Amino acid sequence: MSDLKLVGLCGALRAQSFNRKLLAQAARLFDGAEFTEGDLRLPLFDEDLEAQGLPSEVIRLKDQIKAADAVVIACPEYNKAPSGVLKNALDWLSRGGAPWADKPVAIVSAAAGRAGGERAQFALRLMMVPFRPRLLQGPEVLVASPQDHFDADGTLMTESYVKLLSDLMGALRNEAELTRG
Repeated sequence: MSDLKLVGLCGALRAQSFNRKLLAQAARLFDGAEFTEGDLRLPLFDEDLEAQGLPSEVIRLKDQIKAADAVVIACPEYNKAPSGVLKNALDWLSRGGAPWADKPVAIVSAAAGRAGGERAQFALRLMMVPFRPRLLQGPEVLVASPQDHFDADGTLMTESYVKLLSDLMGALRNEAELTRG
């Protein structure tokens, strides 16, 4: 199927973050889908703000996830947890409706530590439970010391990581095709 829609969420805001580079590689390996990166530059979650209606940026992100056939999340690890940016987005997305329900979701990480973001991925998986997505359990893509595994153009170069990412994106594509029927 070439008309699948893939949405990517990057928990790092920096344009040249390794997680954004990893997300770009994941989208490329998903192959042939319409790819959109959701914008996580959202206002801080605030019930007073919510009482005035969901901000347009939140509505746009919700609609993108709802319309997607699959979602890939690039989850950085900051202080042994997912970024506040990603947590904030999840808090907003939990309000009114269930865009994640039965949605195939894959998680990838690139982090400076030797575990490549393993703790952040574990915590994110727990955070995703109430949303009830079809969360892929593996293969786990945890790129440790990412500065050693990407070239100057942002391409993931290490064969073992490329294989894991390729396998994960293939599994995500299979789930998306099954879900579409």
